[in-house]
Amino acid sequence: MAQDPIPGWPRSAEHAPRVLRVAELNRVARFVMEDQFRDVWVEGELADVSRPASGHVYFTLCDAEMPAQVRGVMYRNDATRARARLENGARVRLRCGLTIYEARGTFQLVARVALPAGEGDRAAEVARLKQKLASEGLFDPTRKRKLPRVPRVVGIVTSRDGAAIHDVVRVASARMGVRLVLAHCQVQGPDAPLSIVRALRGIQQVPELDVVIVARGGGAAEDLSAYDDERVARAVAACRVPTVSGVGHEVDVTIVDLVADVRAATPSNAAEIVVPDAVQLRAELEGLERALARALDQRVQRERLRIERLLRRIHDPRRRIAAPRQALAALHASLERSIARRLGDAHRAIDRLRARLAVHEPRARLSRDRDRLIALEDRLVRAMRARLDDTRRQIVDHDRRVRALGPAMVRTPRERLARLVGTLDALSPLGILARGYAIALHQPTGAALVRARDAAPGDRVSIRVHEGTIETVVERVRDEEGS
Repeated sequence: MAQDPIPGWPRSAEHAPRVLRVAELNRVARFVMEDQFRDVWVEGELADVSRPASGHVYFTLCDAEMPAQVRGVMYRNDATRARARLENGARVRLRCGLTIYEARGTFQLVARVALPAGEGDRAAEVARLKQKLASEGLFDPTRKRKLPRVPRVVGIVTSRDGAAIHDVVRVASARMGVRLVLAHCQVQGPDAPLSIVRALRGIQQVPELDVVIVARGGGAAEDLSAYDDERVARAVAACRVPTVSGVGHEVDVTIVDLVADVRAATPSNAAEIVVPDAVQLRAELEGLERALARALDQRVQRERLRIERLLRRIHDPRRRIAAPRQALAALHASLERSIARRLGDAHRAIDRLRARLAVHEPRARLSRDRDRLIALEDRLVRAMRARLDDTRRQIVDHDRRVRALGPAMVRTPRERLARLVGTLDALSPLGILARGYAIALHQPTGAALVRARDAAPGDRVSIRVHEGTIETVVERVRDEEGS
């Protein structure tokens, strides 16, 4: 039987037209819709948003460019996790499935995920840019430059109308009087990246520039997108002086934060990092001045004492040389005598060694040892031959004695053994059985029956004869009196 092409599609008789009820038509349409569009992304603008007591969110999703709309619902559990604002006018990107509400036959969306429109694309683009710049080494800590300890001129790249410039000026002025140079730029909007790049290039034209602060106040992720731009990141990395990034709040991390030499949590924190505290710096300078003065006094005292000791040691150079010269002459004479004595001892030692060597000349010693070895070998051969002759004679004598005494030694034990065997045969029970006697054994104990009264009718008895055993049962017991 053929299967229905669509679940819920009604069957009909052969050649009969298919007539559907409305509910059947809506059900078939729902099956097709849910099967073909289980997981799709749809982007549009929210309208007619309502939140009943159930917690579900009902809305209409409108096309921003063409007159088209579709109804939709997001159930409570998914709505609590939505990252987009579910309100009228919000542009959102929904991950949903398509279905048809059978009761009314209306087509609608069932949304599971709600993101602000474009957020996923922007996050993916930022992630790809981070990976690209990291592979080029722009995030490498080894390329980070140290900030000047006491900068003379501090450049600020930000908007002159924003709160960031006021925070930086306020903090820097309170800490130390340094020269601040502002490079105005747009910090938000589509033209902001190019404006920031131009401001960075312009600020580097200041000859006395020591450090640059790239600053912007806090805002939403979309507001900080200019600082995730590749052009801005490369301009910060190429800056000829060290850079400090003070963009957004502490929780905001942009690509410029990663490329800059130092990242500050806020614009105010950037000013604190760049501009030292004058009071603290003055205290450090005073401490260093006191330490330098003490070190200088100690060095002067040491050098004065060293000069005084050197002055006391300076005398007439000729007197200084006379004594070493006499000592050198004495050492020279003593060295000559010592060398002559050592040479004489060496010659005498060589003569003694030559005499000893003549006595122990290797060829003569080998000849003497060879003669001695031949004599010892001859003595050993004669001794071995004599020992073999004695041993051979002893063996012959022992053999003759054994042959003479052997038969007599064996005859007496053999005769005794024969007598013992005869006695044993005479006393053996087997010999008695061979003469016609038998032994009766009571079963099952195996005890020998000595008297007739020890057995009773019905007892089992084994009778051992000369060559075997007879098993029997007692029928009657009769003693010697015949009873």
